[in-house]
Amino acid sequence: MSEMHLTLSAARHLHLAAQGLLKRPRRQAKPADVLATIQRMSLLQIDTINVVARSPYLVLFSRLGAYPQSWLDDALLRGELMEYWAHEACFLPRSDFPLVRHKMLSPHNMGWKYHPEWMAEHAEEIDALITHIAENGPVRSADFVHPRKGASGWWEWKPHKRHLEGLFTAGKVMVVERRNFQRVYDLTHRVMPGWQDELHALSQEDAEALMLENSARSLGIFRPQWLADYYRLRQPNLSTLLKRWHDAQQAVPVQVEQMGEMWVHTDLLPQLALAAEGKLNATHSAVLSPFDPVVWDRKRAEQFFDFTYRLECYTPAPKRQYGYFVLPLLHQGKLVGRIDSKMHRKEGVLDVFALYLEEGTRVSASLEKGLKQALDDFARWQGANRIRLQRLPEKLFLHQRDGWEIDVA
Repeated sequence: MSEMHLTLSAARHLHLAAQGLLKRPRRQAKPADVLATIQRMSLLQIDTINVVARSPYLVLFSRLGAYPQSWLDDALLRGELMEYWAHEACFLPRSDFPLVRHKMLSPHNMGWKYHPEWMAEHAEEIDALITHIAENGPVRSADFVHPRKGASGWWEWKPHKRHLEGLFTAGKVMVVERRNFQRVYDLTHRVMPGWQDELHALSQEDAEALMLENSARSLGIFRPQWLADYYRLRQPNLSTLLKRWHDAQQAVPVQVEQMGEMWVHTDLLPQLALAAEGKLNATHSAVLSPFDPVVWDRKRAEQFFDFTYRLECYTPAPKRQYGYFVLPLLHQGKLVGRIDSKMHRKEGVLDVFALYLEEGTRVSASLEKGLKQALDDFARWQGANRIRLQRLPEKLFLHQRDGWEIDVA
């Protein structure tokens, strides 16, 4: 097979197709789509900031369209999903438990996520906590509070949250559901009753090999240097890896305009052929989460989409360039801008403090239509009936500079 050549646009479309972001959803989402979408991405990063919508729900919305947010919680409760440290804290298919089990069995290698001194110092209390869960069922950290003066019992200690997080990282407990986005933990042997480490656990080497393949498939097309970040793995010997994949017909090189050599997993060869023929057409416009896989690797987003992005919520207000919690805007295969916004749920208003377009982005009827559709869909999904606009590029939404009422149909 001779080496293929792609335009930069076609390569981006191949990536977005792999991510489920090439086209606007054509049908109403179903509960089963939650697991299928996460399997396609491999991982769904968790973040708790709730200025507009919590990140995992927004990442799914960008791909599924309007759906009840409870579907993600239900998938976790049904046992289709699990939580663990992957890119960061992530939802991943529970069937991928073998990929992360080696981390649980060696928690001392998990850095700040696990504090062996704490676990050793509080071993007696932690053993009591495990006994409590065994006898009384799943718990949240919020279930434990300081007792009143004079009370007694094993629950008098306060640092239950750190105990549970240590047990979670060490694989002694797993998250079985979330209530109001709070983790509910149960003992791992009850969650995974058939699991036996001596029979089912993978070595770190074998697990990381599978995770690198997952990364390749979920990226669609990739520079080798991008692979490790997807699961936050140590950087492999890339020349050895690519030679092995190439010899085993697991990946093929592709020459991409402005990018040079990139690679595609052979599972995506049909999509690669379509991209080369110009038949992968990006039509989707969407509001993305800062923790969407398309942009969570800031260096990749800059190299591939010419989109320089950082989250500024941890930056002092006077030093922010764009705003507290800024969301990227996708339009027909390009990252064309970003919005600083907040959802006022009691008022039913999505407040767009500022909308910025990337340098060189031309305001056109197509762009305006796509962005309005994306904002309408995004706001309607959260129950808003109005979008309020403040700071805008001078030529955008000339006849609706202050915003508009949303058609609820």
